[in-house]
Amino acid sequence: MTLKRYSLPTKTVTRDVLQKPQVESNAPHFNGQRFFNPWEREERNQAALLKWILSRDNRTWPENLPNQSFAAPSARFSDDLSQWKMWFVGHATVLLQIGGYNFLTDPVWAERCSPFKYAGPKRVRAAGIALEDLPPIDAILLSHNHYDHLDTASLLWLQQHYQPLVITGLGNGAYLRDYGLQVIELDWWQSYAFAQGVDIYYLPAKHFSGRGMRDRNMALWGSLSVKTDYGHVYFAGDTGYAPHFSEIKARLGAPRLALLPIGAYEPRELMRQVHMNPADAVQAHRDLQAQLSLGIHFNSFQLTDEPINAPIRDLTTALLKHHINHDEFVVLLEGEGRDIPREKNLT
Repeated sequence: MTLKRYSLPTKTVTRDVLQKPQVESNAPHFNGQRFFNPWEREERNQAALLKWILSRDNRTWPENLPNQSFAAPSARFSDDLSQWKMWFVGHATVLLQIGGYNFLTDPVWAERCSPFKYAGPKRVRAAGIALEDLPPIDAILLSHNHYDHLDTASLLWLQQHYQPLVITGLGNGAYLRDYGLQVIELDWWQSYAFAQGVDIYYLPAKHFSGRGMRDRNMALWGSLSVKTDYGHVYFAGDTGYAPHFSEIKARLGAPRLALLPIGAYEPRELMRQVHMNPADAVQAHRDLQAQLSLGIHFNSFQLTDEPINAPIRDLTTALLKHHINHDEFVVLLEGEGRDIPREKNLT
């Protein structure tokens, strides 16, 4: 059985490439014009990066892979805020059903993660849940503005159907408000009271931002957490490994669920500062002391050089090395859902 086709708005959404966010912040990770990673200021070797971009073979993955078919999610999972379920849509897009609320992380249904219609990384797997099969979306957790995470066409479709709140980092509203999206911009460690008993935090990540040549690091990148009295779910966004995982655990406690990226990591010398590999993700899982982690950011777009099957293979190796059970750090198929166990210290 094939997935139902999904439709995106016909409106062309590419003019955000020219946007330049205007940000006022006294944050220590902002120099008055651009944001930076506070843990290390070392920049990637730009000459080596350009050489790799121009010379790499970016067609080593299969062109098209089928998905298995799963039942669509219910409109509302539960009236009980302690009852949670996760659905892996694909890449960094996860549907989180927390009690009666529905959240989406970095929603991308586009065929390419690119400002161009006929160029840029092309999807090799359809999204595991069609847009038309989504439940009503209450809020979007948007980590940063790269094209494989901020897809304005998908966001516009969601706005037209559900009018969700978008919670993201400082400066990212410049790419969204022209399309009628309601945006809450936060700095690292700030939170938004979403509903009674539900707070959403914007948290650090080790990455960068930019959708064109002129807006490099002018908007903030980060991770997010939905915190309740029944635990919190942590979405790492895009990140290299850094001490922020331990600090998040210290401030917010161990996550009931952590969504951790495991793909887009080779060549390592060029990617280690901005993307974790599976070994890094397992260390992040340990730093966070997460009850359960889900691997994301793999299997949809060929962004880097590792084979399509490498993230799961390397994750298995890293879990074995640290004697971590496979049921503590899982991967799901596109479209697959799974209930999230209650925190162990809750009855």
